[in-house]
Amino acid sequence: MERTRFEQLALGQMDAVYRLSMKLARRPEEAEELVQEVYIRAFRPGTIERFEDQSGGADSEGSMRSWLFAICHNVFYTRIKKEGRQPANVGEFFGEASGGPAPDEAPPVWELSQLDWEHVDGRLKDAIEDLKPEYREVLLLWGVEGLKYREIAAIMEVPIGTVMSRLHRARKLVTDALLADEDLAAELGVRAE
Repeated sequence: MERTRFEQLALGQMDAVYRLSMKLARRPEEAEELVQEVYIRAFRPGTIERFEDQSGGADSEGSMRSWLFAICHNVFYTRIKKEGRQPANVGEFFGEASGGPAPDEAPPVWELSQLDWEHVDGRLKDAIEDLKPEYREVLLLWGVEGLKYREIAAIMEVPIGTVMSRLHRARKLVTDALLADEDLAAELGVRAE
C-alpha cells in the first residue's frame, strides 16, 4: 500500500472519527483534540506497516475505520484514566444477549450521509446521551457506524459477549427511558406498565 493510499483511507474517515469522539467526549473542544491525537498516532512513522499487519493487508475503508476507532477509543480512555475520571464500572449484569442478531449479522445502520443528528427526536437523543459511556459507545458503534460485534469487540478490547451484553443493556435502557415518557408512549400506542 502506498502512503498516499493510506492517507486517503485515513483522512476519508475523519468525519466518522469526529462523530465517535463527540459521543465519547461530549464537548467539541475535547472531541477536536481527540481527533488530532488519533491522526497524530495514525501518521507516526511505521504506522502503515502496523496497519497492514493488523488488517492483513486489507486496503479498505472498513478496516481503516475500525482501526482508527480503536485508536480513538484507546486515546479517550487513557485520558480518562490519567485525569482520574474513569467511568464507574457497572459490571456485566447480563449474559450474552439472546434473540438479537448473530455477531456477524449486519446491524440496522442508517445511511450516514443522510443521518442528521440535529433532526433526531430530542427524546431519543436525551435517552442516548444519558447512557453510561460504555453503553453509549457500543450502541453508536453498532447502530450508527454499522460495525459488527466482533469489530466493536476489537475496538474496545473486550470479549464479544461483553459487547452483546452492553448493547442489550443500552437498548433496554433507551427503550425504558422512551416508554417512561407518557406522551411518547401514547403516540406509539404503547401502554406503560
